[in-house]
Amino acid sequence: MATDVSMKVPPHDSDAEKAVLGSMLQTQDAITEATAVLTEQDFYEPKNQIIFSTIIRLFSAGEPADVITVANQLEKEDKLTQAGGSIYIADLVPSSPQAASVNSYASIVRDKALLRRVIESGRAIIEMGEKAGGAPAEQVVNMAQQKAMSLSDNRLRTDYVDIYNTAYETLSNISAIQSGQVKQGVDTGFVALDGLMHGLQPGQLVIVAGRPAMGKSTFAMDIARYAAFRQNITTIVFSLEMSRDEIAQRIISAETSIPLETLRAAQLDDRQWDRLNKEMGEMQNVPLLLDDSPNMSLMEIRSKCRTLKQGQASMKPLGLVVIDYLQLMSSTGAVESRQQEVSEFSRSLKLLAKELNVPVIALSQLNRGPEMRQDKKPMLSDLRESGSIEQDADEVLLVHRPDFYNKEDRPGEADIIVAKNRNGQTGTVGLSFDGANSRFLNLSQDVEQGI
Repeated sequence: MATDVSMKVPPHDSDAEKAVLGSMLQTQDAITEATAVLTEQDFYEPKNQIIFSTIIRLFSAGEPADVITVANQLEKEDKLTQAGGSIYIADLVPSSPQAASVNSYASIVRDKALLRRVIESGRAIIEMGEKAGGAPAEQVVNMAQQKAMSLSDNRLRTDYVDIYNTAYETLSNISAIQSGQVKQGVDTGFVALDGLMHGLQPGQLVIVAGRPAMGKSTFAMDIARYAAFRQNITTIVFSLEMSRDEIAQRIISAETSIPLETLRAAQLDDRQWDRLNKEMGEMQNVPLLLDDSPNMSLMEIRSKCRTLKQGQASMKPLGLVVIDYLQLMSSTGAVESRQQEVSEFSRSLKLLAKELNVPVIALSQLNRGPEMRQDKKPMLSDLRESGSIEQDADEVLLVHRPDFYNKEDRPGEADIIVAKNRNGQTGTVGLSFDGANSRFLNLSQDVEQGI
């Protein structure tokens, strides 16, 4: 006897659904990873749809989303029984062996959801054919094709825009910039560099590279400082090398012109204390955030940036990301080689910049190539461990101080070599290096950066 297809249970995987929810109840990273792949409707079981929706609402409101908070929220909404009860929610966490594997679980859930939609669309197409009546066959075929095409993810199908609308939007942006209504990118504060690059543009990955002790961290902090202090742009600095206390000392020194060594030695006079107290008052509302979490992974950085991009009541949405530095990032999974790992980091940071639509500055080490050359100048090929850094970057800025190798060679001066500029010219910009106050300055003192 033939089996009635309509009586079969639609494709689904209850264990994968539970694993996704269990992962999301454990970490915020899992929430951001899952929501990039799944929607509420992708879950087969209604109780899992309810739990998923509640987790997302709590997370979006900035509230913790764990077993207790989710159960309490469902109880307030009188939906706890529909969601399987407190015991079911508590049991979800043990069912998830590794929160870091949420992408694998989510893919299974997504695949099963797509298969269910295939079946639903197939039944609808059969019904169209059976009930076509006197309608032209060509019309029925067209309707069937539309139904089949609706299986595609809407987010994928709406990514492309026709040239007219794209060009119109582009010209509108140019007009707004020219009239001064909109600022073009994030200014670095270095006049000649901004003239060459037209600021740091949203969606761009900017690599700042140099040999050790060249001042690449100082240079990146100057840009972050100028963005936050002078342009009121919400900026976050992820420091995998220096502690936030060290960074704060450098910022204070650069902003107040009090020598860094004086701060470190805690030997300030009354006049310097007055200057510090005044600076503290001005610093109160500066949107500059520092994160020196140890062993930071790319997943953590991405999750934190996504949260900041949503905006907070006290500050504007995220506008600039600085990572110091690329080779110190840790990976959450196994990799074949260090070169492959760094390649994945650079590619992921480029994708992060595009996703958030903000400039991402990542610092990188150079190999010993400059020291083997007579003029000691760095080159694009000196980027350490991975040629993909050069490929993924929109801009590569190489920091070079001639007096580091020869004290008589242009003492106190530095070169920022724009070795790659995807949308503009390359060239070299001269700056002053004020090591005592941990900052770079424009060569013309009347336009000092950060003063």
